[in-house]
Amino acid sequence: MEIENELIAARLEKLKELQQQGIDPYGERFQRTHVTKDIKNNFSELEGTSAAIAGRILAIRGHGKVSFFDLQDREGRLQLYIRRDKVGEEQYQLFDKLDIGDIIGARGKIFRTRRGEISLEVEQLTLLAKGLRPLPEKWHGLKDTDLRYRQRYLDLIVNPGVRQVFITRARVIKAIRTFLDNRGFLEVETPTMHTIAGGAAARPFITHHNALNMELYLRIALELHLKRLLVGGLEKVYEMGRIFRNEGISTKHNPEFTMLELYQAYADYEVMMELLEDMLAYVANEALGTTVVTYQGTELDFTPPWPRLTMVEAIEKYTGVNFASLPATEARQEAIKLGLEIEPGLEWGKIVNEVFEATVEPELIQPTFIIDYPVTISPLAKRKKDNPELTYRFEAFVAGRELANAFSELNDPLDQRRRFELQAAERAAGDEEAHMMDEDFLRALEYGMPPAGGMGIGIDRLVMVLTDSPSIRDVILFPTMRPREE
Repeated sequence: MEIENELIAARLEKLKELQQQGIDPYGERFQRTHVTKDIKNNFSELEGTSAAIAGRILAIRGHGKVSFFDLQDREGRLQLYIRRDKVGEEQYQLFDKLDIGDIIGARGKIFRTRRGEISLEVEQLTLLAKGLRPLPEKWHGLKDTDLRYRQRYLDLIVNPGVRQVFITRARVIKAIRTFLDNRGFLEVETPTMHTIAGGAAARPFITHHNALNMELYLRIALELHLKRLLVGGLEKVYEMGRIFRNEGISTKHNPEFTMLELYQAYADYEVMMELLEDMLAYVANEALGTTVVTYQGTELDFTPPWPRLTMVEAIEKYTGVNFASLPATEARQEAIKLGLEIEPGLEWGKIVNEVFEATVEPELIQPTFIIDYPVTISPLAKRKKDNPELTYRFEAFVAGRELANAFSELNDPLDQRRRFELQAAERAAGDEEAHMMDEDFLRALEYGMPPAGGMGIGIDRLVMVLTDSPSIRDVILFPTMRPREE
């Protein structure tokens, strides 16, 4: 810290000297003609022509009458070559006041040095922003993950791979929108603050609206408002937006995250499976140029079709136990034999789900659909005709974690009311993640909602896989963190 303070003091002194010389250390507009990538990619056509570029100094090498800068912009780096006799004494003295981290503009000729490096021979140098804090030393970089997440701006400056992650994220989101728009979906926006926290089993954040003197919940899902739009006749809709869940933080969970939800009238969960397969293959190709990606050393293939297993089939495959015909008491005993702690009286569907999460999820590495979930853990999904204890629901898993969740949507208002009542009873018994009763949503269903397929996709988890990022914090620009005491 003492060394850093000394470096800051030295930079402040240079700032003062620049101002005394009439040089504005925080310049105005600079008109660029090229970015560094353009110059490198098109050198054969551009050699000998003039260019104006701007960016941050990441290295300075001085050799008396000749000096070199490494300048970084959004697209990459380029060497600047500065000769005292070319730029004049006044400009060359400005060079002495510059530090690594300063932002500059440079005009000059494009050429290749005797060592073969594509460079810009500077004719004019402009200081655009003086950096008062030193960047991490180039041979150390920024390795402290806690500091990287807190000071993402610094992470983006010194770690080129991090910039590429977020460029890829932007491409993924653009590709999703293009795919859905081309399929006839309409992008919409729904409220972030809700009077009822619904659409998912999650604990909400609570805020207070002063003018209305009422409590509101930050949304935990997009579902119930989008289904209202199906009732209103918007037959294919989607929304990509922030979701807020007042839950734990881990490599797979951030309290604030991005969710895509889409709904299609007159469809079902089979249509949603095909849509997801096609969409993720398209997105991977658009963002990365391939449907085969490597995640944490494992090759994953998004090429359709993906394997499909019922939840009961998947459990039997990985544990050897068939839970399909077991009553709840026997299911509990089998779960205990598998090493799980199951509380007495737990309903069959919840026991099966706990077994699945503990024994099957970590094994689902390649893209896989798990279908036909118990009704007790699927309060918004339509019951199966041949087995009313199960629903037309699937989750898609990749790399051992859930990526998407979809249903044949429940459009029977009487069945939906009964399920909400069961959820309300569980909430009254202490389950803070159980659904609340949503009378307005039930009213909407009573006007008639067409049969539909609906799906939610975790954008952050998708980007994790496509960028080979081990933590969700690596793909969220500013993840939620406890304030650090200075």
